[in-house]
Amino acid sequence: MNQNIRPGGFSMLPLVVKNLLIINGLFFLATFALGSAFNIDLVKFLGLYYPGSHDFGVWQFVSYMFMHGGIWHIFFNMFALWMFGSVLENVWGPKRFLNYYLITGIGAGLVHILVTYIRISALLPEMGPEQISHVYEEGYKVLQSGQRFVDPAMHSLSTLINTPTVGASGAVFGILLAFGMMFPNSLIYIYFAIPIKAKYFVIIYGALELYSGFANNPNDNVAHFAHLGGMVFGFFLIVFWKKKGRLY
Repeated sequence: MNQNIRPGGFSMLPLVVKNLLIINGLFFLATFALGSAFNIDLVKFLGLYYPGSHDFGVWQFVSYMFMHGGIWHIFFNMFALWMFGSVLENVWGPKRFLNYYLITGIGAGLVHILVTYIRISALLPEMGPEQISHVYEEGYKVLQSGQRFVDPAMHSLSTLINTPTVGASGAVFGILLAFGMMFPNSLIYIYFAIPIKAKYFVIIYGALELYSGFANNPNDNVAHFAHLGGMVFGFFLIVFWKKKGRLY
């Protein structure tokens, strides 16, 4: 298979990738426009909250993929979607590519919630029932006011429950994994200068995300396990398609 793969210009983009780029861009603009003009926090409705939060909604497992926290967040996600997603959609077709994108994105959200549940379970023995109840009832207001609980465990619990996750990164990491599996010897140029084969790039990136996830840096607000979740769901989905003889 040809290893010199290049995505085309915007007018030549496959249907699903083009529409995903447009939809993500519109949601990004709407987030700032509605916030500035009407003081509507779109992230509060569409970001993915932990099920214990008052702001949680089942639809958020899909909607969070179309929300982003800043210009660089959306830029790098959309750049990767354009670069790798275009190739995959041209190979798989629009229906399969969209299914893959949504399944890996939802899978990433599920893994993130599972990891959050594990972290919350580890915190609960450090608090009494009244403290836990207080966090669930007042934690969101405390965070929104810019304050924090004096008790570190209460503050950590409040942050885990009431901090939304946003971004297409889980689905994008799933796309990156698929590209590495489908075109393992294709060259990816890091910083547009350093060539590395796709299979090694995926392995290194996955290892870094795993390390960062277990490092659990309190100043790191990146959902590393969500990224890994997208890759894991993508891996098993591709293996399933391959066994069924429906990879291409």
